[in-house]
Amino acid sequence: MTALAGQPPALDRRRTGVRIRVVRMADADALAALVRENREYLRPWEPERDESYFTLDGQRDNLHDLIEAYAMEEMWPGVILVDGEIAGRITLNNILRGPLQSCFVGYWVARAHAGHGVATEALRQALDAAFGALRLHRVEAFTRVDNHASQRVLLKNGFTAVGTARRHIHLDGRWHDERLFECLAPWDDGVSPNPPA
Repeated sequence: MTALAGQPPALDRRRTGVRIRVVRMADADALAALVRENREYLRPWEPERDESYFTLDGQRDNLHDLIEAYAMEEMWPGVILVDGEIAGRITLNNILRGPLQSCFVGYWVARAHAGHGVATEALRQALDAAFGALRLHRVEAFTRVDNHASQRVLLKNGFTAVGTARRHIHLDGRWHDERLFECLAPWDDGVSPNPPA
């Protein structure tokens, strides 16, 4: 069965034991340990971080900011859980209302869980939240052009490549081109501004 354009295809093998939820202040210890443990693994894909980011206090500050932005409905900041343990982060960023009803998604999974379908399932659940409870019409994502693993995660979830933004992001000491992907809500009919009641 072929998915309609812009709609996520059904995943034949959903990764069991994976779920996402909004971040909590109580996540600071686990996140501090996880970002320290995965610092070099994530370095090519993440913005440059101050040393404090990798500390417990740094994670507390980060979580405080994320929770505040969530309260203002500017983002949906989540953690990825595997069998109840934090294994990464997923965030619906820059939520725009009005005529756009869109956001950007960003995610990372710890090295120990990479390549096992965790990111794919977490993104599927984030899309459920975006198109369901948040009632968004569009989710976009950028990946470095050489980040083929992340692009596979997006494609498995029904994203379509739109184009390439030249020298779009400064990571790992230089500017990189990024590919832009988009996914439209399953309820999109090209006319309705909101999902059916």
